[in-house]
Amino acid sequence: MKILFSLLLVIAVQFANGQSTIWSLQNCIDAGLENNIAVKIQKLEVKRTQKSRVSMLNELLPTVSLFGSQSYNFGSTIDPGTNARVSSNIQYDNFYMNAQMNLLDFGAIATAQKSKIGIELAKAEQAIVENEYKLQILESFYQALFTQELAEIQRQQLVNTQFNLTRIGKEIKIGSKPKSDLYDIQFAFAQEEKQLIETQQLVDIQKLQLFQLLNVEDVVIGNIQLENQLLNVERTSEEISNPRIKGAQLTYENARKEVRFQQSRNLPTLSTFYQLSSFYYKPLNDTDGFVDNFSNQIGNNKNQQLGLQLAIPVFNGFKNNKAIASAKIETEKSKLKIEQENLQLNQQLEIENKNKENYFLVHGKLAEVVGFAQASFTTTQAKFTSGSVDVFSFSIAKNNLLTSEFNLLKNKLQSQYTVHKINLIRSNAL
Repeated sequence: MKILFSLLLVIAVQFANGQSTIWSLQNCIDAGLENNIAVKIQKLEVKRTQKSRVSMLNELLPTVSLFGSQSYNFGSTIDPGTNARVSSNIQYDNFYMNAQMNLLDFGAIATAQKSKIGIELAKAEQAIVENEYKLQILESFYQALFTQELAEIQRQQLVNTQFNLTRIGKEIKIGSKPKSDLYDIQFAFAQEEKQLIETQQLVDIQKLQLFQLLNVEDVVIGNIQLENQLLNVERTSEEISNPRIKGAQLTYENARKEVRFQQSRNLPTLSTFYQLSSFYYKPLNDTDGFVDNFSNQIGNNKNQQLGLQLAIPVFNGFKNNKAIASAKIETEKSKLKIEQENLQLNQQLEIENKNKENYFLVHGKLAEVVGFAQASFTTTQAKFTSGSVDVFSFSIAKNNLLTSEFNLLKNKLQSQYTVHKINLIRSNAL
C-alpha cells in the first residue's frame, strides 16, 4: 500500500502540473500593476494634478464678478439722488459688475510653471511606486521559482528511488537480496518523500505570498506553474533612466520655481479693471411719490469706470525675504538629493553587476561538478544493482547529484534574476 500511495502521489503531482496555468514574470508584473492599490492611488494623483493645473492663459484671464446689496438707512442719511443730508429713512439697492485682469504678474508666471512641473513630478512619483513594486514582484517570483525547480528535481529523484525500491522488492522475493536492503531503501524513500512534501508546502506558501502581493485572488495555487525561461535577457544600453533620478531632478526644478515665485512677491503687478454700476433708492416715508421707478433709476444712475492699477510692494515686514531664503535652502537640499540618488543607484548597480559576474564565473565549475556527480551516481547505481555498495552509499551519491543539479540551475536563475533587477533599476523595464 505504501508503494502504491507514493506512486499515486507522484502521478497526481505530474498530472496537476499538466493541468497547471503558466505564469511568466511579465504576466505577474502586468497583473500586479493592474491590481495594486498604491499604483491606482498614484494614477489618481496624476489625474488630480492634471485637473488642478492652472495654465499661463488661465492665470491671465480676467475675473468678472457681479455684486448686489440692499440696505436700509434710518435717521440722518445721505440722499443718493441729491447727495444731500436729509432726515429720512431710505431703502438703498446697489448693483455693480467688476472685471479685472492682470497684464503683468510675475507671481502668475511662476505659479503656471510650478503647476506644469507638478504634473511631471506626479508622473515620476507614480513611476517610482511602480518600480519599487516591480522589484518586489521580481524577488517574490524568483524565490518561488527557486523552490519550484527544487521540488521538480526532488520529484525526479523520488521516481528513481521508487524504481530501485520496486526492483529490490522483487529481488528479495526471489532470494537474491537480503530483507535488510528493503528496510534501508524504504527508509531512504521515506526521507525523500518527506523532503518533497516539505518543499512542495514551501513553494505553495511562496506562490501564495506572490499572488497576495499581486492582489490576485481567483487562482488555485496548486495549479500555478511559474514559467522558467533561461533566456539571454542582457541589455546593451548603458543609459540610466531610473524614475528616482528623474523624480529628484523634477523636485529640484520645482524648488527653483518656488524661489522665483517667492521673489515675484517683491515685484510690481500691473492690472486693468472695468466696473459698471447703478443703484436704486426709495425714501420709506415718502408720501408724495416723486421718486422715479426702479427701471428709470437703474438707467439714470448707471456709471462706468475703466482704469489701470500698478501695485508696488514696499514693505512686508521682511516676510518675503525669509520665505525666499527658506526656498533657496530647500533648493540646495533638492540638489544634494540628486547626488544622493545617483550615488545610491550607482552603488546598487555596482553590487548587482558584481553578483552577475560572480554567477558567470562559478557557472563553469558548477557544470563540472554536475558532470562528476552524474558519473559518480551512474557507477554507484551499477554497484548498488550488483550489491557492491549499500543503500546509504547509493543515497549519498544520489543526494550529491541532486544538490549539484539544483546548485547549477539556481545559479542560472540567480544570474537571470540579477539581470532583470539591473534592468529594472537602470530603466524600470525588464
